Amino acid sequence: MKCLKIEGKDIYLRLMNREDTDNIIRWRNKEIVFRNFIYQKPFTREGHENWIKTMIDTGKVVQFIICERESGRPVGSVYLRDIDRTHNKAEYGIFIGEEDALGKGYGTQAASLMIKYAFEEEGLHKLMLRVLAENDRAVRSYEKAGFVKEAYLRDEVFLEGRYRDVIYMAALHEDEKEKSQ
Repeated sequence: MKCLKIEGKDIYLRLMNREDTDNIIRWRNKEIVFRNFIYQKPFTREGHENWIKTMIDTGKVVQFIICERESGRPVGSVYLRDIDRTHNKAEYGIFIGEEDALGKGYGTQAASLMIKYAFEEEGLHKLMLRVLAENDRAVRSYEKAGFVKEAYLRDEVFLEGRYRDVIYMAALHEDEKEKSQ
């Protein structure tokens, strides 16, 4: 049985369920969220329900809702996608959808909790992520959580009428072991 709730200092993560669909759609369609995603097409109920059926229900994705610890209010989501059991790795993703929850360290806390979850509960060796190079705030947050820059890809994606650079970052299980010793 997968862990249902992961406790942090200011937030907790709980497994996403179908009742979270309206929030996910609302958050993913907000400019503050989609402008930082490589996939920027409008997010629909049908698309999200297909995501649940083809990705969540098949175990290719584990997705949590980020909730404020005090109020329990959902403020965003975090997930592991493309879980590869052969090579024990996955891609990490996150979005904070409530504007008043930005800048409070929730993203960094969620990333730290997910790194620990990925290594200890899912048995993964490596977590990677892709971030638009100009998203300095996200890069700093990921570094604080334990991700390290691995590659800088110039003109990697074409978004909003121009080519944009992407940074690949990763966290390795060995790195986490060394930090705790």
